[in-house]
Amino acid sequence: MELKGFDMNCREDDSESCEADKGKKSAPTGDKWGKLPSQPVFTGALTIVGLLVGVGGAWAIDVRSNMAGSVQLDYLHVFDADSARDFVFDGFTTELSLKLVTDFGDRTSAHVKVCYGCHGFEIGMAYVDFWLLDELSVRVGRMNPRFGDFPLRHDPANHRANSKPLPYDMGRMLRRAEWNNGILPIPYVDNGIEVYGTYWFNDRMAVDYAIHAVSGLKGNNDAFDIDFVQSRSPSLYYIDNNSQPSVGGRLAVTINIGNYTTLTTGASGIHGFYDPAATQSYLILGIDTHLKMDALVLRAEVLLRRTEFGIPDEPGAFRFDTQGRTKDFFIKQGFLAEVEYPFSEWLEIFARVDGLRRIGNLATNSPLRGESAVLRYTNGINLVVHRSLRLKLSTEIWDFSDFRDEVVAHVGVAGHF
Repeated sequence: MELKGFDMNCREDDSESCEADKGKKSAPTGDKWGKLPSQPVFTGALTIVGLLVGVGGAWAIDVRSNMAGSVQLDYLHVFDADSARDFVFDGFTTELSLKLVTDFGDRTSAHVKVCYGCHGFEIGMAYVDFWLLDELSVRVGRMNPRFGDFPLRHDPANHRANSKPLPYDMGRMLRRAEWNNGILPIPYVDNGIEVYGTYWFNDRMAVDYAIHAVSGLKGNNDAFDIDFVQSRSPSLYYIDNNSQPSVGGRLAVTINIGNYTTLTTGASGIHGFYDPAATQSYLILGIDTHLKMDALVLRAEVLLRRTEFGIPDEPGAFRFDTQGRTKDFFIKQGFLAEVEYPFSEWLEIFARVDGLRRIGNLATNSPLRGESAVLRYTNGINLVVHRSLRLKLSTEIWDFSDFRDEVVAHVGVAGHF
């Protein structure tokens, strides 16, 4: 039995080094993870690792461990707003991610991740990966089902902006209550199984696939929309509320165009029922593209969610006529486009435009209309204080169809370890 120390190198969804080292995909080599050099460890983590190593020692297998994390402290200020707290979480917020991975030989690994945000501490991951072939792996436990491009880099030190894109927003967007967050708030964490892998056609083209079955998003029988707090809250237990699994997956193609250019294009989908009676369905679709030309990075995504809701007996509950129907639906669309470029070792710039549109019936007392939209324009810089520490500065212009437009400034500090 051999125990390696903790490695800060790139692992899936771990640290800022993933983005720096992801420039061009490489064909698989014999060792899936490579060698892990020794690093200091925290006393608390040693306790967990000691237990895992003890299990590994019973079977005399090679045990290697990796611990990584990222943190961001951000301050949000809304200009010319008398009481911004009425429609946004302004002021300071903290996002923290800590992940421990232990490999039991070359074919099995255990992953545990703890997240902290405005919702408090929660389990972001608790699963086991079984690597059966280069092209076939199985993941079992509590995980982030694969969907889109941004969720692959959602940890705070893995993206340049202070805020998440609107289609993936989980609580810090302006007018979050009126819009009920984005389309698929990230991180999306759920219990289930996922089968995934990568197939290389040659050294320049690869296909990544993932298929999952999980508990699914949650809401009440009489709800007008999905309840994202209920979907992730331990107060109602981490269980399926309707005994009907949600299914979905992602398919992506990566092409290495020359030595410095990489293009990835993907498509994703999720379908399930969110109410306990399993009568109200949701369908989420998305396409994404990611182009990296040397140091210049361009990204774009388009998402759509179709959500059904039941029609209650009480008259006048909805804005538009529902007579003769037992349920109705609305569509929420979203997009994002962003560019980032490092001008020097200490200065990085980025720009982003994103938005949401909601079409369909809604509650009578909703401040939205039958068709409502919001656009946001973001510009910012990152000042690299150290390779693992950066100062994030950005401004946002919000253009609402139903509310007053707003101007927002962010000041944040982000780091990975």
